[in-house]
Amino acid sequence: MSLFWRIFVLDAVGLIVAAALLLGPVTVSTPILPGEVLVVVAGLAALLTVNAVVLRVGLAPLGRLGRAMADADLLHPGARAVVSGPVETAELITTYNAMLDRLEAERAASAAGALSAQERERHRIARELHDEVGQTLTAVLLQLKRVADRAPRDLREELGQAQEATRAGLDEIRRIARRLRPGVLDELGLLSALRSLAGEFTTHGLTVRHDLRTGLPPLTEETELVLYRVAQEALTNTARHAGADRAELRLRPVTDGVELLVQDNGRGLGAAAGEGAGIRGMRERALLIGATLTVSSGTDGGGTDIRLRAAARAGRVDAAAPVGGR
Repeated sequence: MSLFWRIFVLDAVGLIVAAALLLGPVTVSTPILPGEVLVVVAGLAALLTVNAVVLRVGLAPLGRLGRAMADADLLHPGARAVVSGPVETAELITTYNAMLDRLEAERAASAAGALSAQERERHRIARELHDEVGQTLTAVLLQLKRVADRAPRDLREELGQAQEATRAGLDEIRRIARRLRPGVLDELGLLSALRSLAGEFTTHGLTVRHDLRTGLPPLTEETELVLYRVAQEALTNTARHAGADRAELRLRPVTDGVELLVQDNGRGLGAAAGEGAGIRGMRERALLIGATLTVSSGTDGGGTDIRLRAAARAGRVDAAAPVGGR
């Protein structure tokens, strides 16, 4: 029965009982007697109590719906409000759940387009850095060498310093280009790209060990790219914000696909820490391939564990040999 009819029937019963009492042998004295006051008050209290119970039961699903709406997050898909209550309330909850389905589908499509455009832009910038800026700095470096060979002895030291600065700038541009578009991922496969990534982040003060298993199931290019980008963002967060001196990068096959795990021994998430742009970006990428991303504190309460589970799909198999180490 709908909430409208519940309240209508309850009010109708109360009015019918009151009219029957007025038309029946029941009378009210003037002035009213104490016993009659008790009867009227008891009847009114009973009617209000039943009315309150009906409203509480009927409106409880709306309260649960409000809490579900407040907790809804499209980066954590799948959570739905429980359909219950009167007909109107059940229809409202069903409509809300259908709206969430549409929003998640539209967000996934929009994010896929945005991230695809982002990858294309990364590729274009990386190519321009490598082909144009890199070649220009190489020409400058060669010109400095020719000038240094003909320059007076007292100027050679300064020209040598200019050469070293130019060479350092060229190396930095090449490093940025590799991070923008990892050519090793396309050329040598996922495992080689992850090994190179671990070596890139192994710097003074941070040691990144890796354990990359063979026998991975076939993965699509999109899945491999998401795995690489999540590992890259996780290690970037570790290097910039965690204050860690050790990190570990693992990739292994699981029953339904692959699992990527990035651990560090840094400060951890903290009780009041929210998800920053880096973690939200990882969640966006995970949603593109239907993967599950879990971010938690380490087993001993310190550090951070970032775990990504992705399903296997048709694609190429990376047969590179496993390497575990620094």
